[in-house]
Amino acid sequence: MELNGEILKVIFSSPDTGYTVLDVKCEESVFTVVGIFPPVSEGQNISVEGKFSMKSQYGPQFSAEKVVISQPSKLTGIVKFLSSGLIHGMGPATAEAIVAKYGVDSLEMMKYPVEIAKVKGVSLKRATEFCMNYAQLQKMQDAIMFLQKLGITINLALKIYKVYEVKTEDNVRKNPYMLVDDIDGVGFATADRIAAELGIKRDSDYRISAALIYLLKEAATRSGHNYLPENELMSGALELLCLETDNAQERVHDNIEDLIMLGELVRYDTGEHVAILLKKNFNIERNIARKLLTIQQEAADFRVDVDGEVRRFEQFAGFELHPNQAQAVKAAIENGVQIVTGGPGTGKTTIVKCILNLFKNLGQKVALCAPTGRAAKRLSQATGEEAKTIHRMLDLDWKNGEGHFSYNENTRLDLDAVIVDEVSMVDEYVFNAMLNALERGTRLVLVGDKDQLASVGAGNVLNDLIKCGRFPVSYLTQIYRQSESSKIVPNAHKINNGEMPDLDNKSDDFFFEERDNAEAICASTIALVTKRLPKYLGMKPQDIQVLCPMKRSLAGTINLNRELQRVVNPPSAAKKEFRYGDSVFREGDKVMQMQNDYQRDWSQTNGYKVERGTGVYNGDIGIITEINTQIMQFTVRFDDDKVAIYQFSDTEQLSLAYAVTIHKSQGCEFDAVVIALDANYMLQTRNLLYTAVTRAKKMVVISGSKKCVQRMVRNNETARRYSLLINLIEQEIRGGFYDV
Repeated sequence: MELNGEILKVIFSSPDTGYTVLDVKCEESVFTVVGIFPPVSEGQNISVEGKFSMKSQYGPQFSAEKVVISQPSKLTGIVKFLSSGLIHGMGPATAEAIVAKYGVDSLEMMKYPVEIAKVKGVSLKRATEFCMNYAQLQKMQDAIMFLQKLGITINLALKIYKVYEVKTEDNVRKNPYMLVDDIDGVGFATADRIAAELGIKRDSDYRISAALIYLLKEAATRSGHNYLPENELMSGALELLCLETDNAQERVHDNIEDLIMLGELVRYDTGEHVAILLKKNFNIERNIARKLLTIQQEAADFRVDVDGEVRRFEQFAGFELHPNQAQAVKAAIENGVQIVTGGPGTGKTTIVKCILNLFKNLGQKVALCAPTGRAAKRLSQATGEEAKTIHRMLDLDWKNGEGHFSYNENTRLDLDAVIVDEVSMVDEYVFNAMLNALERGTRLVLVGDKDQLASVGAGNVLNDLIKCGRFPVSYLTQIYRQSESSKIVPNAHKINNGEMPDLDNKSDDFFFEERDNAEAICASTIALVTKRLPKYLGMKPQDIQVLCPMKRSLAGTINLNRELQRVVNPPSAAKKEFRYGDSVFREGDKVMQMQNDYQRDWSQTNGYKVERGTGVYNGDIGIITEINTQIMQFTVRFDDDKVAIYQFSDTEQLSLAYAVTIHKSQGCEFDAVVIALDANYMLQTRNLLYTAVTRAKKMVVISGSKKCVQRMVRNNETARRYSLLINLIEQEIRGGFYDV
């Protein structure tokens, strides 16, 4: 459906997202139009394509999917447009003076500063500024129209314009595949479709090169690979490109060679195969190798009786450390880099508290950090000391559309030691940024569970550093955290050791429900979360977390979220809601952030103090506390009490979180966990089940079949991650610069 009319009023407009609410006059009727728009003003003419929807509180609204803007023709409209604020510095008086002099030709005259300078009270300097601002606005609107004609949504068009600005049309016409590299949300398929619209040949070098870079980025994003073997990259590119030429393989190979020569890709022989990777990723892994070896080599010797310090801690704490624990503490004090790894209940937190205590007694400045807000909060609660996310410790700042860490290789952290918890979750990008910010001589203690699932981002930092054999590792194996009736920790260790967990339902905190199909698992899970466990544990359903191996199927996250929302947070006249895609979001819903958003503003109230910052991260969980359907935005309060505001157009970043995948639960800890174990999931692995069980503090219930549990326990295969970190550590050592 199409509406054509004049903009009577701009009710709301977000400069960040472009989300806009307008009153538009179409003949004798006035309609409320909502959507993503470039900057618009009262008086402009507008043509929008979309559809009407009924909002219970505000009546019918027209949701725009495509927009065409034209300049006003009426004198009153021209005055409104010129004085709207879109042309910086021009107020109503100047606008009226221009229209009084040039009438309906006023906008044509805005192309000529000399003519505008003839208006009384306008200098040539100001006229030039007015005309430049007007020209820039016109170019923006023209660029948006151009992109829309190529089938690009206005939301994505605005993202593209923010990156390329006045060069938008030239850049896209020349090489639409650069969008894949430059614009978040543009994949190869989108760029390919745009290229076809522009008549670019399918065997264009632009297309082939873009496919190669896209495949390497997708390998990092989806599978955590830092590189791909050259034969895998070649076959993947040929499949993606579907070239109908006899020399397709040669063309792909030639483009790999060209990208290597241009410094965008690197070829590295691992001895097992030839790796191809992005130069940026190569530099990150090489820098990690160099930094860690340097930290290990430059650690200053402490002239201190470490054994005596440990005994003093034991007297203060009121218990004696296991010899294995005491050795781990001693090693952390003596080494520049020390790794501490162990499963649940093996005393990792005790080790951290002791190391922290010793460093502080030695007059050292120490920082505690973790990859996620949840993990940092838990670390802070366990130690009684402030713990930050790594991003917050490095002070992530966002300027000119790019994120920068305030602490980096030029501005170092004033610290003597850093203790990092949940290292298995840390990807190479964040780990590298942290190493760059460490002052020379800073000690680094890395704590984590090597048997957890690997990080969501690229790399396998913890396991690579353990496997390389070049850094001291303390393995914690003795189990401490358990009561006689508890089975969570013992069963987790049984799973990790390839043994069947006890499924006899004789404990207070570990239960199994035999269910042999997805429909039965779904019904059991809903009953557990909404009725049985709340009654048994005395907690709200929202505090019980469902974990699933997969998204799809009746027992996957998508269906379970829909069903749990229906029961736990049903529709109500007292709760506002909105629809996004196939999902409904309403006040009171539990949601999870699905991607890092480094620019998202948040506030956090501590007593009378309000702290503000930016950055909401993949895996953060919160509750929708308020929805404002008039200005199309909603508020989320996350578990660490940070409050962030989202536009409806940002909802793609969030998902309902009554049920989440086991992968997404990494680093999280919940009082009660229900594991919906659908046997149809293909990748039934031991560490997947182990990770799910170790997310729980007080209660685990598995709903599924014993056969499925047995298959997972027996399957110790883990998805391989291609990484060069071990190779590069060895290469640096062979270079002779480090004593190991």
